[in-house]
Amino acid sequence: MNAFEYVVAKTVKEAVEFLGEKGDQARPLAGGTDIIVQMQAGRRRIERLVDIKDIPELNELSYTPEEGLRLGAAVPCYQIYENESIAQAYPGLIDAASMIGSIQIQGRASVGGNLCNAAPSADCIPSLIALHAMAVIAGPNGTRELPVEQFCIAPGRNAMELGELLVSLRLPAPRKNFGAHYLRFIPRNEMDIAVAGVGSSVVIDDSGQRFVSARISLASVAPTPLLVDGVEEAVAGQPTTEETFESVADLARAAARPINDMRGTIEQRRHLVGVLTKRTLRGAIQRAREV
Repeated sequence: MNAFEYVVAKTVKEAVEFLGEKGDQARPLAGGTDIIVQMQAGRRRIERLVDIKDIPELNELSYTPEEGLRLGAAVPCYQIYENESIAQAYPGLIDAASMIGSIQIQGRASVGGNLCNAAPSADCIPSLIALHAMAVIAGPNGTRELPVEQFCIAPGRNAMELGELLVSLRLPAPRKNFGAHYLRFIPRNEMDIAVAGVGSSVVIDDSGQRFVSARISLASVAPTPLLVDGVEEAVAGQPTTEETFESVADLARAAARPINDMRGTIEQRRHLVGVLTKRTLRGAIQRAREV
């Protein structure tokens, strides 16, 4: 690991200034479970790490049924799934946050960091996309918001400009008859990287037998996590049957752009996308019926 400067920011303004002074040679530090490993391995050479863990806005964790969820970028995963109100309202997010690394990693790693790392295999990003999450970003020119499906632009690269900082994630309040689910396929039971992952969210009608809407997002099968186009139109008013699930799975398989690597093949990943899409739809619908 190269020598670097460590500074502590107490406000968003300070963090933006500290980051901007070093440009692409500065990075924020929250949990550190990605950036420290990357620096130790020589994959990144950073001149300055800006500690953002003491900034109040980045530690906010608040939820109301009217306003939805405000999730600070530095909030560790365990605080999310240990909050009963949030766990009940956003089960798809809990699915993902509770499977990132080990229990020790979850004590430090944040959903915000998982997003900023922009790994194609990131577990939290498909759930965030399925849940209509918005990224709140602060920078030299003020604050802006960006849909999470537009946040990752390449493997390991996100849409933030130099000097910008992810402050929080904003998730809308769940609609009536809403449910969500995330699943991944991994070779081992824990601490592994997804061969394929799928996040689904649904809204069903009062009978529980027809779709009102749905969103599907994929991980590990494209250069970035992606939102499957056309799902909303395909399911509106359709019955919650295996035939509809299969048609959505076809859309997901068509959207996937997998590669062959040491963890899986193109053919295997396309197959997994179809299987996981149908399973997460069933799980999301079951949760919607139980609300």
